[in-house]
Amino acid sequence: MKISTVREFRDNASGMLRAKDPILVTRRGRLAGIFFPHPEATLPVELKREMFGILSSEIARQIRKRGLSEEEILADFASWRKAKRKTTRAVGRGR
Repeated sequence: MKISTVREFRDNASGMLRAKDPILVTRRGRLAGIFFPHPEATLPVELKREMFGILSSEIARQIRKRGLSEEEILADFASWRKAKRKTTRAVGRGR
């Protein structure tokens, strides 16, 4: 696994997007994102578990920070899906 700054990732994106290993992208020493190339092989279970824990905690923190309820999130998701279906149908009809 490689660690890259946002600037390094941006400046070398073409090469990094061809990487075989995941890349942790940092901003000012803190995790900004994770890039996973299209896996030809699967990631180790330990890494998947750790990433799930980190991502779940961050999502929960963002939900609490915004004061959202489960109902609001589900309604927003349903609205997004409905809009996406309309767009997909319109594109399919050549509009």
